[in-house]
Amino acid sequence: MAAEPTAHELLRKHRPTLDQALEAIRTRAYWSPHPEHPKAYGEDGSLDAAAGKAAFDALLGNRLDLADQPGVDDWVGGEVSPYGIELGVTYPHPDIDVLLPAMLAGQRAWRDAGPELRAVVCLEILKRISDRTHQFAHAVMHTSGQAFMMAFQAGGPHAQDRGLEAVAYAYAEQVRTPEQAEWTKPQGKRDPLVLTKRFTAVPRGIGLVIGCNTFPTWNGFPGLFASLATGNAVLVKPHPRAVLPLALTVRIARDVLAEAGFDPNLVALAAERPGEGIAKTLALRPEIRIIDYTGSTAFGDWLETNAHQAQVYTEKAGVNTVIVHSTDDYQGMLSNLAFSLSLYSGQMCTTPQNLLIPRDGIATDQGHKSFDEVTADLARAVDGLLGDDARANALLGAIVNPDVKARLEAAAGLGEVALASREVTNPDFPDAVVRTPVIVKLDGAKPDDEAAYMSECFGPVSFAVAVDSAADAVELLRRTVREKGAMTVGAYTTDAATEQAVEEACLEEAAQLSLNLTGGVYVNQTAAFSDFHGSGGNPAANAALTDSAFVANRFRMVEVRREA
Repeated sequence: MAAEPTAHELLRKHRPTLDQALEAIRTRAYWSPHPEHPKAYGEDGSLDAAAGKAAFDALLGNRLDLADQPGVDDWVGGEVSPYGIELGVTYPHPDIDVLLPAMLAGQRAWRDAGPELRAVVCLEILKRISDRTHQFAHAVMHTSGQAFMMAFQAGGPHAQDRGLEAVAYAYAEQVRTPEQAEWTKPQGKRDPLVLTKRFTAVPRGIGLVIGCNTFPTWNGFPGLFASLATGNAVLVKPHPRAVLPLALTVRIARDVLAEAGFDPNLVALAAERPGEGIAKTLALRPEIRIIDYTGSTAFGDWLETNAHQAQVYTEKAGVNTVIVHSTDDYQGMLSNLAFSLSLYSGQMCTTPQNLLIPRDGIATDQGHKSFDEVTADLARAVDGLLGDDARANALLGAIVNPDVKARLEAAAGLGEVALASREVTNPDFPDAVVRTPVIVKLDGAKPDDEAAYMSECFGPVSFAVAVDSAADAVELLRRTVREKGAMTVGAYTTDAATEQAVEEACLEEAAQLSLNLTGGVYVNQTAAFSDFHGSGGNPAANAALTDSAFVANRFRMVEVRREA
């Protein structure tokens, strides 16, 4: 009973935002309640830039306590920023035999709270995360290597939008079925059969969120909030190099749950010792009934094959393709592609890798351009964009781990280099590893080259692949998506038949397509409430962020019938 006033207050405070989110996913129009500009923060309890930086600095070298999370048997850490700073934060390590039962203990009350109250509690968690966006920005920056502004936007408001989007879909799917129904079946001259039926959204169990290194919040929030909003407890297992942003999330969630009268153990953290591999152990536990994973194809495939007791949602690797057939805005196309290849050093699952260009060249508003001219002009566009080191640092960020650096260095040996990568010095962080992209020319007709462009080369590496015709480009695109998967596809063409062929290939292979982008929208960006991230229909991902299918199987409808 003591929690009831809090529930009323949460409903009053957040129901309007929930209604707006429901309308946004219906119309697919632009909407966001989370400001993108750093100067928008600093009032109404939110941290401004200085306070956010101070809050981040206060975490360094200290334990991050989680309000008596059960089963703590050790304290672990070891994160080192891609910018060269040792964070020194330590986190509670779980005894999972103690923690998992404790997480299940609060699930009944959370289930009985119903979809609406669960939704507004989730929105309160998101609001408190939003208030600390500046702190989260530094945490994301120093675990992922994103430049500050990208960490602020992608790790802050954009991630929060995706979390809210998941809550909206979860709420919509749960209330699609009424809570109660009166069922009357006529029996002719006899009395009718009358039943009262009650329907309850029942959670599956504990949801496990396995975080990634590059986008810990953006990729982590959808699964976390989709599972929590549908009544499930959630265990967050961050990537060992990017624990801090998700640990902060867990701490805020536990505080809000406790204040709202629920068991804080509905959300918990599973930080691991170096090399422990706790994700595999957790993934096979019978208490884990939902798994959200972003990362390598190998482990994603392992989860799908072995975690039979769980509903598994994966985002894995893909080979993203752009067909360059023709354009009526040659400079706009080059500028757009240069930015797409450079943003966050290509360390996005949506960054283009293969640029399929007819070997005879393309038609443009500046006349015919040969294959070599297109690749040389694109190289100059990237050079121009990144020629100033300050701007380069703001776009590139830092290389997230040594594997990306090794792939970048090896790529130059795969073919003729159209654009060589160069080192960039970051004056604020001299130990940061910053590199510009490399573009390598390959021949789509050579079997030796195919091994390179038909494999994902995650990082600032792209291949300009010569093809015989638009039809060959479409066929190679189709084969790439079918065999390797793709999170994004782009195409530039002024020919209606080619555009239709590309669109049909993407529809048949379930790949998200962007056509003729020459302005301020890029193929590797997606907007919450409107764009679908992935499709769930090709090997790159078995789920889309965010749609009904992403939330609907996180709960089941259970019916109780009584004679009236």
